[in-house]
Amino acid sequence: MLLVGPDISIDEGEIQLTFVRSSGPGGQNVNKVATAVQLRFDVAGSPSLPQEIKDRLIGLAGKRVSGDGVLVIDARRFRSQHRNREDAVQRLACLIRRAAVRPVRRRKTKPTAASRQRRLAGKRRRGQIKQLRKGPGEDAQ
Repeated sequence: MLLVGPDISIDEGEIQLTFVRSSGPGGQNVNKVATAVQLRFDVAGSPSLPQEIKDRLIGLAGKRVSGDGVLVIDARRFRSQHRNREDAVQRLACLIRRAAVRPVRRRKTKPTAASRQRRLAGKRRRGQIKQLRKGPGEDAQ
């Protein structure tokens, strides 16, 4: 069981880990050992998550979620398979924790009467400055 939060836990059977060869520096180690981890988690078909968290998770993950609702996390930051596995699982847990937080709804507000007056006074001042730029023989059109 992967404990994500106080009321959210995911069965490890829902998480699929695949090990692939990593790219980048590392010499012979990179060519011989499959240290990079590809974590797959079926968000759409997960019985562990409520629907509202699933929806937010898909939105947060963005391009990392395939068309059929599978979240793919690539972890290749470290040279060891064990640390990359921990990193991938931790990144999944962090994403789910962020999705579990319900966003605060924005309340629409109106500008105060004083701020409207200040805005209009500034516009009047600016208009007067532009009027003063005109020469004595020029008329407003």
